[in-house]
Amino acid sequence: MAQPFAASVSLITLGVSDVARSTAFYERLGWRRSAGASTDEVSFFALESLVLALWSRAELAADAGLADTPPGFGGFALAQNKPSEEAVDAALAAAVAGGGRLLKPAARTSWGGYSGYFADLDSHPWEIAHNPFFPLDATGRVTLPA
Repeated sequence: MAQPFAASVSLITLGVSDVARSTAFYERLGWRRSAGASTDEVSFFALESLVLALWSRAELAADAGLADTPPGFGGFALAQNKPSEEAVDAALAAAVAGGGRLLKPAARTSWGGYSGYFADLDSHPWEIAHNPFFPLDATGRVTLPA
């Protein structure tokens, strides 16, 4: 029997100030919007193992029954692991070239990896990291130690 609340994430929705503008940003990063699932009000991007949705920040807050507070640090960061330090640098450069804002240049970390941060157009923080202790498998997915 399946667990009622399995350890998985199917979809992440980012509340954005302008869906069209944010959609264009992620498309500049090379991500493909699902034309069949998306509308003018919401964009969906199929990622390797989940879906990223971009929806109006105000609509998302209302849907969740929350107040739409001003943008700021929301207590989370999205992350992408890369196979090398060079791949981290390239991904950060692509994000900034696409309109993102560099928050923290990539550097060696205290935990033995290499990472940096950028913010998308609505200040959602993204960490781009190389973690030699969490290798990537042949499909690019993180492999956690047993």
